[in-house]
Amino acid sequence: MTATGLERVAEAFARARADGRRAALMPYMMGGYPDLETSRRIGEAYVDAGADMIELGVPFSDPLADGPVIHAAATTALAAGVTLADVVALGSQLARRVPVILMCYVNPILARGLDRFADMLRDAGISGLIVPDVPFEEAGELWACCAARELAYVPLVAPTSSPERMAGVGGTARGFLYVVGVTGTTGERSAQGEGIRDLLAAARAATSVPVALGFGISTPEQAAAAAAAGADGVIVGSRLVRAAGAEDGGPEAVAGLVRDLSAALAAA
Repeated sequence: MTATGLERVAEAFARARADGRRAALMPYMMGGYPDLETSRRIGEAYVDAGADMIELGVPFSDPLADGPVIHAAATTALAAGVTLADVVALGSQLARRVPVILMCYVNPILARGLDRFADMLRDAGISGLIVPDVPFEEAGELWACCAARELAYVPLVAPTSSPERMAGVGGTARGFLYVVGVTGTTGERSAQGEGIRDLLAAARAATSVPVALGFGISTPEQAAAAAAAGADGVIVGSRLVRAAGAEDGGPEAVAGLVRDLSAALAAA
């Protein structure tokens, strides 16, 4: 029997712990950047280098949660004609090896209808969904569509979330809870925000699923610090997207970065 998306996500966290890593590594990639074939090779390189899961972004014209690096990558992919269907097909290929969590803004989802969109993810073997621009109060129907198909629904909490809101959001998380480590958009930062340990502790108390830390993590040292502070998963995005599009970048460059990140989590 084929494992559900939720089962695959849970297995990935368990496997990371069994392999001696303090946290699962979830590198982000922009689907179709710098082009579709290269992005497939980048995803394969992620897995070969030690990724436990992949967060796969759908290019969108107004990515409110994303900083300049990821925004520029989305613009390039859209200009090349990359579609949601292209990214889901890419996710289906990568999902043969590791769980894939799709990060998609809500407009493309609504354009297709919630049930049709959720069916598309399930049929492609994609394990879960992050929708950063749907607030907790409006997520009920989307959550239900994912739950009916045993897909992970991954909401976000931030340093600005009140205890009451964190409890509400944490109660809806399936698969894992995404903890935004800094205020603002995605991007590389020289240091993580203050109070990460307390933020992760509060998130853990608000949910029954693992907690993953993202936004602002770009170096092996920062990844190790996130794990040491209590993160069950570490998400790295802008640094890898920047390497994917660099003249001297591509799959080989991102593989080296992911390998270093994975090693840091093993040593944390």
